[in-house]
Amino acid sequence: MKPSELPRIVTAAQMRAIDERAIQGMNIPSLTLMENAGRGVATLVRDKVFEGSISGKHIAVVCGRGNNGGDGFVAGRILAEWGARVTFYLIGARSTIKGDAKINCERLVKVHLPVVEIGETGARPAFNEFDVLLDGIFGTGFHGPITGAAASVVDAMNKSGARIVAIDSPSGLNADTGECDGSVIRAFQTVTLACSKKGQWLWPGRSHVGMLEVVDIGIPRTAVDAENASLALVTESFVRRALPVRPPDAHKGTFGKAIIIGGSVGMSGAIALAANACMRCGVGLTYVGCPESLADLVDMKATEPVILPLPEVRPKRVLARRAIGEIVQHSQRVDAVGIGPGLSIHHETQELVRRLVARRIRPTVLDADGLNAFAKSPAELAVKTEAPLIITPHVGEMARLLESSPETVALDREGAARQAAEKFGCIVVMKGAPTFIAEPGGQIYLNPTGNSGMASGGVGDVLTGMIVSFLAQGCEPLTAALLGVFIHGLAGDYAAAEKGERSLVASDLVEALPEMLQLLDS
Repeated sequence: MKPSELPRIVTAAQMRAIDERAIQGMNIPSLTLMENAGRGVATLVRDKVFEGSISGKHIAVVCGRGNNGGDGFVAGRILAEWGARVTFYLIGARSTIKGDAKINCERLVKVHLPVVEIGETGARPAFNEFDVLLDGIFGTGFHGPITGAAASVVDAMNKSGARIVAIDSPSGLNADTGECDGSVIRAFQTVTLACSKKGQWLWPGRSHVGMLEVVDIGIPRTAVDAENASLALVTESFVRRALPVRPPDAHKGTFGKAIIIGGSVGMSGAIALAANACMRCGVGLTYVGCPESLADLVDMKATEPVILPLPEVRPKRVLARRAIGEIVQHSQRVDAVGIGPGLSIHHETQELVRRLVARRIRPTVLDADGLNAFAKSPAELAVKTEAPLIITPHVGEMARLLESSPETVALDREGAARQAAEKFGCIVVMKGAPTFIAEPGGQIYLNPTGNSGMASGGVGDVLTGMIVSFLAQGCEPLTAALLGVFIHGLAGDYAAAEKGERSLVASDLVEALPEMLQLLDS
């Protein structure tokens, strides 16, 4: 699988265009798509929520008058055919339903499945009596706060304690932005149709989605591809296939060599974390270039990497400008370079970084103070060499590179990643929740792994080491970035499950890497 084959994440407008292309351009009846959607929802409820045993389960299907409600009518009808006890609720009058939703509502009546109308006033159903509630109130095209009867029904569903399965997207969630204004369904599971929606991956919306499952409703891949959606999802299946192959007759040279440049007084831990993460991800050999007075200390924290003491500025104990010759010489013997962890913002060190980036001869990852070296002259980062560049900024670093404000960048990190990739001609890893990975040309990838416990010092240094490791093992720069970010987040999720998000520290991720990689290799 190539990155270009990863599943698309779409906006509501893009999904409408895809539907229209399938219906009008490919002659797929809309009623067929609705039937497929409802059956997909019913199948997931049976197999995932109830683990295959649906008979006798009490399910409420709460519907609006649009196509989302129509999907709910189909899902409930099929669940009833399979033996569930299904009660249908319609917000509004049955006489106002139109189109395919009306056809499927009438089918319920024909098979003696009554639909209970919910008006603006009167008691709300006792939703706590049901095993599962299906939310088919509003689809992905809904914007703004829910009002009237629908708002009170959503509130009653959320308060019931019953598990809620949202059809396509939780009602009230902005499918484009992830915004939640007013009453919004808080789902246990969301069954989204054909493609996941952008707002389902963005906070705070992501907290309302629960477990997200995409179901195929019969829309051809060509109809999706024709939309040219620029946002894609990094998946576990891609990561498993993209991991470098490890031949049984290999030696350490087979798996590449890397060098990571960094460290300064008080920041030796950063370079050690990066180096240890680099080794744990499978590289054959890692060199660590650090100020000579810190070499012994780094050696104690990173025992497997080879430590290279480099000229420093005394008594500042930071890398000196004159270290460039040795670093370039060492770089000629490796396959990938990392610059930045714990580096410092001393003016000599910053000048050293700018010269190294301009003269780079190997694929390079630039992070932390390596990026800050270009804060006053971002244009220098765009200097082209034959060696590709990956940058991994957080919001503050990105703001300096784009000569913007952190607030502006934080409002649109996806857009900032796209802008930086074009401006600097490199792969951009825009760190955050979620992390976006951008390549020149406008394509963006969203990473679904990770948690709030990873908002901790040193976690970014671990990521740098991981990406460098995959580069050194021969991965293409984009693939190395996607692998590094996904596995980094996965290790964070595993560590958080073991130790809790509040207590998570960067070294926990490094410790989790062997088990995560073993899982992905299985």
